[in-house]
Amino acid sequence: MEKGAKVVLAYSGGLDTSAVIPWLKDEYDAEVIAVCCNAGQKEDYDFIKDKAIKSGAAKSIVLDIQEEFITDYIWPTVKAGAIYEDAYLLGTAMARPLMAKKLVEVAEAEGAYYIVHGCTGKGNDQVRFETSIKALNPQIKMFAPWRSENWPFESREDLIEYSKKKNVPITQTVEKVYSRDENIWHISHEGGNLEDPWNEHLDDIHVLSVTPEQAPDKPEYVEVTFEKGVPVAVDGEAMGPIELLTKLNKVASANGVGTIDIIENRLVGMKSRGVYETPGGTVIFEAHKALERLILDRETMHYKKIIAEKFAELCYNGLWFSPLMNALMAFVDATQEEVSGTVKMKLYKGSCSAAASKSDYSLYSEEFATFSKDDVYNQSDATGFINLWSLPLKIRAIEKQNREGVKLDETLERKVYKSSEFVE
Repeated sequence: MEKGAKVVLAYSGGLDTSAVIPWLKDEYDAEVIAVCCNAGQKEDYDFIKDKAIKSGAAKSIVLDIQEEFITDYIWPTVKAGAIYEDAYLLGTAMARPLMAKKLVEVAEAEGAYYIVHGCTGKGNDQVRFETSIKALNPQIKMFAPWRSENWPFESREDLIEYSKKKNVPITQTVEKVYSRDENIWHISHEGGNLEDPWNEHLDDIHVLSVTPEQAPDKPEYVEVTFEKGVPVAVDGEAMGPIELLTKLNKVASANGVGTIDIIENRLVGMKSRGVYETPGGTVIFEAHKALERLILDRETMHYKKIIAEKFAELCYNGLWFSPLMNALMAFVDATQEEVSGTVKMKLYKGSCSAAASKSDYSLYSEEFATFSKDDVYNQSDATGFINLWSLPLKIRAIEKQNREGVKLDETLERKVYKSSEFVE
């Protein structure tokens, strides 16, 4: 990066990005514009904004992106049913492209040609940020201090010592048990005793939710209503996206719902272990899944599972702004036109399941499904259906028998093949 550049810094207010500000000024004489995105993480944003200025930033900006995050990133992912490796609800992965978009908007408005982030060279976020930024404005250059040969710091101790020297207001200590990322959808935990996969994660890791053992001894029910695949009401009360997700987070957290402990395949090629708390999101995903079972036809539902897996991979791998993602979203939106209705969810000691569902677009018919006599389904019709359905297999078996010279023994009461080991 050349000297005297104006740069936009993805600023969290944490130790790393706070130390980056004076370092960029010392090393590159940079004019630093610190941008913090409020995606719902619990922070004192007035303090963060002031801290950036005291750390040496020329300008400090805090952007509230919560509603846009939910409506334009979380809801499309819910509608897709996208879950990375059948477990991770993509809390961090969904937030990064939106943050990148906001950084680009600020850089364009401020006339800055560099965006700086504090991601390490081992994580997924460096790829998500930079890939998104290149897709949105390829003229903007990227700079990652942790990957720079000039970056002199190797530990938190180094960063704390440097920050004190530069009068950066810090509250961090050397001890940091877990690396965490939080937003309104989830919180992730990495590091500490999680680095050994044989260690069970400790109860003190929980931030959003109680443990299942601490949850109430009786189940709690909550109803979630959807319109075209998007949750719009809880227990019959219409809510905006922030209010709705906050409400479900509170209910699910109290019942220990939504905590997973997984080994995942990072984009950069290594495996990592993480504990994720996604309380309200887990309820929403499970309710949406149950509603789709009620409404979608078989072929659409089965094919949509393929789309969901690819959608999750693209999101996880930082390709939110890719042409394929746009195409998948169009497909998903088409499938959600009639995904409207209400699901009653049962929450109990960490479990979350659909207890009942209803929709004006339901394809379930009690008249069709009943085992009793009805005027709709003629059971004798199944004979012809089975004959046609099994015809390819029957022809294959006949041809195989002809090749092997197998013949029927008509003298037996049961018609079996002499060559079969099942002859009685």
